[in-house]
Parts: sequence; C-alpha cells; structure tokens
Amino acid sequence: MKIYTRTGDNGTTSLVGGKRVAKNSARLEAYGTIDEFNSALGLMCAHSPIADHTELTTLIHTIQSRLFDIGAYLATDNSENPDLQPTGLSQADIDTLERHIDTITPQLPPLHTFILPGGCVAAGHAHICRTVCRRAERRVLTLAETETVSPIVITYLNRLSDWLFIIARYANHLTHTAETPWIPG
Repeated sequence: MKIYTRTGDNGTTSLVGGKRVAKNSARLEAYGTIDEFNSALGLMCAHSPIADHTELTTLIHTIQSRLFDIGAYLATDNSENPDLQPTGLSQADIDTLERHIDTITPQLPPLHTFILPGGCVAAGHAHICRTVCRRAERRVLTLAETETVSPIVITYLNRLSDWLFIIARYANHLTHTAETPWIPG
C-alpha cells in the first residue's frame, strides 16, 4: 500500500464511503483535531510517571482506541443515516473515566484556587492534552451545528478533559512537584 495517493493534492480528501470533501471542512477539522489529541496522548503516555503505571497506561491505550472509534465515526458521511452511532464508544467508557476521577481525586491535595498548567513533564503534557481535547470538543460542536453528531461523543470528550486535569494533578502528586497557584493581577 502506498502512503501517497496524490488524490488530495487539490485540497480534498475522501470520507469513509468515498464522498470527497474539502480538507478544511468542519468534519475534517473535527476528526483531525481528534487525531492530534490522540497523538498528544501518546506523547503524554511515554513520559514518567505516567508510563510507570500499568493500569494508567492501559486506560490511556483504551482511550486512544476510543478516539480512533470517534475519528472513524466523524470521518463517515452520515447525512443519509443520521442515527449512525460511533462503534466501540459507550456509556461504560464515560463511567470508567468518572470512576477513575473519583478514585484519584481523594489522593490529591484539595484545591483552594486555580492552578497554573505545568509542574513535572508528564503534568505539562497532560495539560496540553486537556487543552487539545477541549479544542477537539469545540470542533465537534461546530460540526454538530450543521451535521448530526451523536451526543455521546461530546459527553466523552468533555469527561476526558476533566480526567486529564486530574491526571495532570496526579502526575505532580506522584513526583512530589508543587502546583503553582494562579495569582490574579
């Protein structure tokens, strides 16, 4: 299989099913940002202390698989089948994130103010993932203004950004890295 096809040299690409669309369409922006987010998660997973926790690494790999499911769903023209749902993504995935948040949060110092993104390298990567996830959510919401998008996709992305905030804090906790409070000017 060739990596290059030259079919996109004119600024269009094929959706699942063969329909050609502009590479800067809302649909491409949505699943392209999901792809970017997935890549950022891979980088985050490669950094300690995240990589040293098998359970966490397994969960991240599951999340990456669900993001591939979402990307495939968003890359499919569903104009003739608006009831199409993403394969592989379910309420159980959202429940898993919520349980993980609920398990980790009591281990962290309570928050009394906003904190600045950063800390250890893994926390910095988690914060970048969180903001890319938020951007992906915004891109999916933009797509949803003109196309049908399953609500579970939006809910999952929203919960993922919450989870990533906790993971950033957890990484700092594991490395005994102090969080920096926001000091309003």
